[in-house]
Amino acid sequence: MSARHRGIMPVDGLSHVRGPTDRPLLEATIPGFLGEVVRRHGDRPAAVFCQTGDRWTYDQLYRRADRLAAGLLSLGLYKGDRVGIWAPNRPEWLIAQFATARVGLVLVNVNPAYRTSELEYALNAVKARALLLSRQFRSSAYYDMLRELAPELDRSAPGRLRSERLPHLRTVILLGPDPAPGAWSFDQVMHRGEGGPRSRLDAIARGLSPNDAINIQFTSGTTGEPKGATLTHHNIVNNAISCARAMRFGPTDALCIPVPLYHCFGMVLGNLAAAAYGVKMVFPGEGFDAGQTLAALSEERCTAVHGVPTMFSAMLDHPEFRRFDLSAMRTGIMAGAPCPEPLMRRVVRDMGCREITIAYGMTETSPISFQSEVNDPIERRVGTVGRIQPHCEARVVDDSGRTTPVGVPGELLTRGYLVMKGYWDDPERTAEAIRDGWMHTGDMATIDAQGYCRIVGRVKDMLIRGGENIYPAEVEAFLLTHPEISQAQVFGLPDARYGEEVAAWIIPRTPSLTAQAVQEFCRESIAHFKVPRHIRFVQEMPMTVTGKAQKFRMREAMLAERGEN
Repeated sequence: MSARHRGIMPVDGLSHVRGPTDRPLLEATIPGFLGEVVRRHGDRPAAVFCQTGDRWTYDQLYRRADRLAAGLLSLGLYKGDRVGIWAPNRPEWLIAQFATARVGLVLVNVNPAYRTSELEYALNAVKARALLLSRQFRSSAYYDMLRELAPELDRSAPGRLRSERLPHLRTVILLGPDPAPGAWSFDQVMHRGEGGPRSRLDAIARGLSPNDAINIQFTSGTTGEPKGATLTHHNIVNNAISCARAMRFGPTDALCIPVPLYHCFGMVLGNLAAAAYGVKMVFPGEGFDAGQTLAALSEERCTAVHGVPTMFSAMLDHPEFRRFDLSAMRTGIMAGAPCPEPLMRRVVRDMGCREITIAYGMTETSPISFQSEVNDPIERRVGTVGRIQPHCEARVVDDSGRTTPVGVPGELLTRGYLVMKGYWDDPERTAEAIRDGWMHTGDMATIDAQGYCRIVGRVKDMLIRGGENIYPAEVEAFLLTHPEISQAQVFGLPDARYGEEVAAWIIPRTPSLTAQAVQEFCRESIAHFKVPRHIRFVQEMPMTVTGKAQKFRMREAMLAERGEN
């Protein structure tokens, strides 16, 4: 047994595991962490942005972050102020992540898919004083949307916004070289920071605590109810290190990061995990594109890549897949949704990711609590989410809060350094989520005798048909064994006779697949009460930016069809 998993097996036949503690947690802030990285790996490549051509060493990244930090101070921003960032994967995003942490500003990640009402909610919920934003990304004109909320920009001097709908926002910074009415340009702020004394930055950094809040992320993807998960230096630095160790990162690795930086997947498991071991970060483009990502993997000799299953599937199905040289590939993280076994076998065989890992977590736990080993068999990697991370604790409980026996499903609870500080300025919902130090994940899970965790669905997703408990993830996994089904999502719909009935949205591989054929396939192998009664064939699923299915939107659509909305 590896040192990482020594002593983590369930005790007394109960679904309760603890991670190893043989390597101590790092008591450091992000600036302290990055300073040590630069001391060890300053001359090594840190970041490559394929779309813009930017290439920096760790020392150059550190200097850019210092310039921006000094520039932000010159605009009157101070420790504890909230600074939003609303942008895709651009060079400025990476600089801003380290610059805000350098002087204790709290970076607020704004989802690139947000529209005006969601932006208004997010900025006001945290009382953001500043916002960095792209002018545009794809069809989203960010600056124009901000002007809809704050038309006062047109007559405001940069840094002196007074907006009726955004009463706390003062400073707007537009990414790139060009300013706009009421907004500084990013380049202007960087220029203001050129003469900033390094001693002032160092003095502020020395006054920071690892337990200070440093990042707020809104977790609204699958429920529609935004909550600002507040994370500390201690949370995300240590989670990044643990995940990097699980992938066996070293300074000769190169990690491709096509996942969005606004999410923990990009900024923690990507940027911070790479930095922990002097790994080169490779950003294929502003948003995910299968061809761009394959080109980055090939040209930059990447050894690792992160993504959700649909990203891996898109790369493998790319018409020019065979022309890319992926011979350097080894590892990475697949997360966000279950991975079908056929896809995992293709990732290992055709992409060369023989050591790809599966990870599970949530923004509120910084994010990863379970991760597979690089040498776990494929069956373990597709059937479970691995075993507990170091310095973490988890248990599965029933409706009464009692720990279940091994193998018996219940709600998964996690505890340890990784649990967030709370939901920003929301003590009521914080108290609902964290009780006696335990984060109630809302996920239904089992833990087996070897300590492997299997997610069987969401507590709220579990449906009860005629008294029978049905876990959607189980039915979804079975549907994906059908050769003509590419993707499947299962949820419950109200039913007068049984209370709830099983519904499924399916993306077929062939247009000839019928609902009757799917139902007959199910009846041969699964219990009759699990067979989907309502089936809709679709070309795409409503998803979050990070690849999580929005079942509430599917349910709303089907209820609307029935005239029940």
